[in-house]
Amino acid sequence: MRKQIVVALALLVSTISFAQKNEIKAAEKAIKSGNYADAKSAIQSAESLIGSADAKMKAKFYFLKGKAFYAAGVGSNDDMDTAIESFNKAKEIEAQAGKLKYTEDINVLKGQMLNSVLTKAQTLLQNKDYMKSSASFEKAYKMSPSDTLYLYYAASTAVTAQDYVTSLKYYEELRDLGFEGKGFQYYAMNKETGEEELFDNVVLRDASLKAGTHIVPKDKATPSKSAEIVKNIALIHVSNGDNEKALKAMADARALNPDDLGLLISEANVQLKMGNRDRFKELMQEATVQDPNNAELQYNLGVIAAEAGENDAAKKYYEKAISLDPSYTDAYNNMAVLILSGEKSIVEEMNSLGTSSADNKRYDELREERKKIYESAIPFLETTLKLKPKNIQAAQTLMNIYSATAQTEKFKAMRARVEELEAGN
Repeated sequence: MRKQIVVALALLVSTISFAQKNEIKAAEKAIKSGNYADAKSAIQSAESLIGSADAKMKAKFYFLKGKAFYAAGVGSNDDMDTAIESFNKAKEIEAQAGKLKYTEDINVLKGQMLNSVLTKAQTLLQNKDYMKSSASFEKAYKMSPSDTLYLYYAASTAVTAQDYVTSLKYYEELRDLGFEGKGFQYYAMNKETGEEELFDNVVLRDASLKAGTHIVPKDKATPSKSAEIVKNIALIHVSNGDNEKALKAMADARALNPDDLGLLISEANVQLKMGNRDRFKELMQEATVQDPNNAELQYNLGVIAAEAGENDAAKKYYEKAISLDPSYTDAYNNMAVLILSGEKSIVEEMNSLGTSSADNKRYDELREERKKIYESAIPFLETTLKLKPKNIQAAQTLMNIYSATAQTEKFKAMRARVEELEAGN
């Protein structure tokens, strides 16, 4: 009796093995003919039987399953995930068995899949479908985990889509991976258009050079993106109301990079966004010590000083910004605003005066003081308008000052200019 049972079991195993082979053959045949629906059906039929197969049969099964779900690049997003998982499983089985029959083909197919996904991500990005583009870049990262730049693209496009939950997850993963984004971008000139084009990698660029479609290759170094990542993590926390998390993100980053000016300025901007103007000012002053020739830092300190009513300090900061960058339009404009702010107290006193001879004398003195304020603001407004000819606010202010200081010809010319600018808007 015991012997009969053994025979029966052997027959059962033989039947299962036969069924496996039939379904796998059916899947293979369907794939060759491009009938991926039938191939997936055959694969699903064999799925429940594959557990008892040997390593050779399992590797073939997962290889064919990957091809069936990949469907030569037309599979859905979920199908692509299944294909990637299947290919990885096949490679794992072959690595353990020490026989790499399908591994090379899998690597080629995964390369094709990656290029397909990246092309899709780029197209979606160009069409401003940022959320789907982000999902495609994240898929590319899953397909090639060593290419962390794809995860960075997924995070940045999610930010553009204002999906801060997703972008925060990606940015935090990048931070934990120690991602910096340093490397090279690979360019070459298109012979037909004469335009320089960016390639996804050096292999594609060099292939185009070899094909003769491109010339003049250039490798351009990319700077570290760690400061940007930490800043975005912090800003997302700020937008979510998680101020403590934002500050911790900055503190952790600066502890590791104490001389990183980008991180210092990022923390200053977060403090400003949170309304901590005193701390912002302290950090900006620290930044100017590190980079004393940075006009923008001086300008920002001027803005903070002006808002705090520290006009003398603000004036010095604006003057420093202008000396460092004579084309810094906003510094000229803000200097004019700062100068003209002195008019308020003069006008208030003029309006409070009576009609006595003493009051009339004081009124004339104040009017002369106001005129001097106007005259000292004119050069800054004229420079502002020279640097930004369409600045209608500067033009209107100049027109009014020319009128108040009896500069008739200049007033008429500026009035015509204001009317022209208003018509253009």
